[in-house]
Amino acid sequence: MSTVTVFERKILPWLAAFGFFMQALDATILNTALPAMAASLGESPLRMQSVVISYVLTVALLIPASGWLADRFGTRRIYLLAIALFSLGSLACAVSPNLPLLIGARVLQGIGGALLVPVGRLAVLRIFQGSELLRAMSFVTIPGLLGPLIGPALGGWLVEVASWHWVFFINLPVGLVGMMVCWQFMPDLRQPTRSFDWQGFILFSLGLVLASLGLQGMGERSFSLGISLLMLLAGLAAMAGYWLYAAHADKPLFALSLFKTPSFAIGILGNMFARLGSSAMPFLTPLFLQLGLGFAPSQAGVTMIPTVLGAMLTKTLVNRLIPKVGYRRILVGNTLLLGAVICSFSLITPDLPYPMLLCWLALFGALNSLQFSAMNTLTLKDLEPAQASGGNSLLSVVMQLAMSMGIAVSASLLSVFQQSHDNWLPTFHLTYVSVGLMSMLAALIFAQLRGSSDTVSSSRVGHDHDE
Repeated sequence: MSTVTVFERKILPWLAAFGFFMQALDATILNTALPAMAASLGESPLRMQSVVISYVLTVALLIPASGWLADRFGTRRIYLLAIALFSLGSLACAVSPNLPLLIGARVLQGIGGALLVPVGRLAVLRIFQGSELLRAMSFVTIPGLLGPLIGPALGGWLVEVASWHWVFFINLPVGLVGMMVCWQFMPDLRQPTRSFDWQGFILFSLGLVLASLGLQGMGERSFSLGISLLMLLAGLAAMAGYWLYAAHADKPLFALSLFKTPSFAIGILGNMFARLGSSAMPFLTPLFLQLGLGFAPSQAGVTMIPTVLGAMLTKTLVNRLIPKVGYRRILVGNTLLLGAVICSFSLITPDLPYPMLLCWLALFGALNSLQFSAMNTLTLKDLEPAQASGGNSLLSVVMQLAMSMGIAVSASLLSVFQQSHDNWLPTFHLTYVSVGLMSMLAALIFAQLRGSSDTVSSSRVGHDHDE
């Protein structure tokens, strides 16, 4: 490990925060621009889900390898590579003349995005301890809140004053500055590495990709029904193969022993099903505001801001609320309430007063933030120190996977309902009801919490896992 200078210690939290900001901004700036991108490329807005899913799925696949790569080749090289790939991917996205090339460029961008946040966070964990670590991590996560706050509005504004291409061009000067600073001041931290579980990684990744492509193909008819079913079955077979492999492997990618901890098992399964509904909302709502209510892109972007403000407000309540009420009551009640609020978006029409619409979105943001905070802390709170790294990585993968599946399912529902309606408004209304009911099913999982799994037993309460 190289010697870390005093100035490198000071600049490191800024570098890690930079990675958080780039990824958080990209995750939200794009959604508002999707209708304009569809019109420019001659595609249906419903097919633009692939632009989001390709990035999210790539991030999910590579998260398990990020820590090993940083330990093997050094944090400086991998972080520099991450910024470079993210920037090159952004450039390729901006110049893509059609949807297939744009999807390929998003995969390249996703490779960089998968390394940005985990490697930056790992470097901070290696340098800081105790109270210094708490202060550093609190500073690093602030840009993760600012990205969603300004992303939708910035995306809508860029579409109107320039073109959708600038949603990606804007990353280039930011990435160039980040690379220069990283080259000069990023500590080059390394650790002795064990052999990476390539067999488990291939089985697990193959299962995720094939199952996701199969579900997406059945929804948007990008493949024939037969091919989509074949990919789905092959993906499930690969996941079953990984499960059998991990049961006897010495050091598997994700140890099955993690699921012997009840709070982790319930938290992971609950995360998967709850996020299918709530993760569809950042994709659905900007489309709804523009296609269903007739908002301009910039107005749609500004309208999304109360969602983030509501989420930020709720974060201050988590530490006090969960110890008093308990995880079971919070998660069962909030899951049902959040699903009901998603369903209630079916009542929104162009006649609704604008201030009421903003309040509606703020309420959703507040409940959604509480849901994510409670789910994530429940999942990690009872793990042993030796299990924390694997559990944390698996939770990150599940979060990304559920996001991609939620977008795919919601886009499929939009496509199905559109076939029987002449305009967008009832199509979105039916989709919101379906997504809300789907989200409520997670309450059946959280209702299984019992005993110590329902109580606060860890200092991880309030840790929001980059949400």
